[in-house]
Amino acid sequence: MSKSKKFLLYLAAFLGAFYIPFSNPTIKNAILESFLMLQEYAREHVILCLVPAFFIAGAIANFISQQSVIKYFGGQAKKWISYSVASVSGTILAVCSCTVLPLFAGIYKRGAGIGPAIAFLYSGPAINVLAIILTARILGWQLGLARAVGAVIFALIIGLLMAVIFRKDDQERLAGTMMNNSVDEEENRSGLQNIFYFLSMVLILVFANWIRPADMTGMWAAIYKLKWPVTVILLIFLALMLIKWFKKEELSEWLESTWGFAEQILPLLFAGVLVAGFLMGRPDTNAGIIPAEWVSRFVGGNSLLANFTASILGAFMYFATLTEVPILQGLIGLGMGKGPALALLLAGPALSLPNMLVIRSVIGTKKTVVFVSLVVAMATITGLIYGVIA
Repeated sequence: MSKSKKFLLYLAAFLGAFYIPFSNPTIKNAILESFLMLQEYAREHVILCLVPAFFIAGAIANFISQQSVIKYFGGQAKKWISYSVASVSGTILAVCSCTVLPLFAGIYKRGAGIGPAIAFLYSGPAINVLAIILTARILGWQLGLARAVGAVIFALIIGLLMAVIFRKDDQERLAGTMMNNSVDEEENRSGLQNIFYFLSMVLILVFANWIRPADMTGMWAAIYKLKWPVTVILLIFLALMLIKWFKKEELSEWLESTWGFAEQILPLLFAGVLVAGFLMGRPDTNAGIIPAEWVSRFVGGNSLLANFTASILGAFMYFATLTEVPILQGLIGLGMGKGPALALLLAGPALSLPNMLVIRSVIGTKKTVVFVSLVVAMATITGLIYGVIA
């Protein structure tokens, strides 16, 4: 960090300590709320969501050959393959905007093109089958269908636009990646063994985070009742594979890569959660410094401002998996329009302030700003159109 940046950081800390009215009850509650949100995040998402995601990211960095990543996600890969796979990945990953980050960082650093990588980053949390079904059941099938179709289209268009905008930068990055990894990679396992290995980890992530359905009857409820037995069986299966198929040195490198992703992502993630909690509070608490009535006041009707405001709020708020649905249900009850509701659904689950901080550390400030701007702009326009025809 340069001296000028350190000076600005110290100055900001001094001015905050000097001028923030910590004795004000609203400020006190918001500070407490930020730590309560961090505690809730740590209890509900770190062990079951982020830890498995870090291990998967570490495995991607070590055990998926660069040739395989480039074949399906690289700049020379067939677009219909790379973007199709990336844009529907969320159908099997029931993850939030933060849990998807280690997976995104893993494939991006391994040689994936910026377009497919961004499509994967958006679709991971946005095209969650459980969330779309819950949206349709609680908020109406029209909104659920619009969310599903919009999310897939968003992933494709945003990925393609990012690839076009940063084509030159991406070509230079991929060329450098190829040079740094030009040595032939030895395959110690068959393709089928690697499939079983990665599939078991993905299934552990999915089943360990299976949400309890509102109606405890039917298929989703049956899966929920079996989530822990299935997760334990998968863990045993994974342990046997690690013992039989992996060398000690490989496991050590895997753990080192996993820790590298955790070291890069967790500090920024926790800082972002603290800030988000301070500004907006936990879901349904109205304890942040931004009152909930302000939200409902600015997102009523179907004006351009209402849709833009909903997109911005959705982009900066943090939504744990599925929590956006009850939050939106409450906002609609307060007068939120149908267009802004869809805009928030398309911008919210895929983005958050913690998410943006980590993305910036992976792809840089410029690409992050463009990505966030594309999501907000497209969500605003889509919400405006939906509000007219709904």
